[in-house]
Amino acid sequence: MSETETKTETVTFRIEAALKGEIAEIAEAEHKPIGELLRELVRQHIKQRRRLAFEAEARRQCELLNATAQDPNSDEAQVMREMEAHFADVMREWKYEWK
Repeated sequence: MSETETKTETVTFRIEAALKGEIAEIAEAEHKPIGELLRELVRQHIKQRRRLAFEAEARRQCELLNATAQDPNSDEAQVMREMEAHFADVMREWKYEWK
């Protein structure tokens, strides 16, 4: 087996005849075998779930940092003050007033 080939496994499942007919129509319209269409759908679903999990974790971390930054003595609050000061300097250079 070459490096580009991936070992595959078989998954068998049952679906309603009407749904299978619709999948077959889509596969035919896209000039793909039904199996390839189903593999693409599974990949898209997994990709979406991973993205949602990533976004949820990023949101959790952001909320944690925001909560920590509320303490004026925290490192996060200090970093925010430094960033705001830098941004104000940049805006003054660009002749914008930072409030």
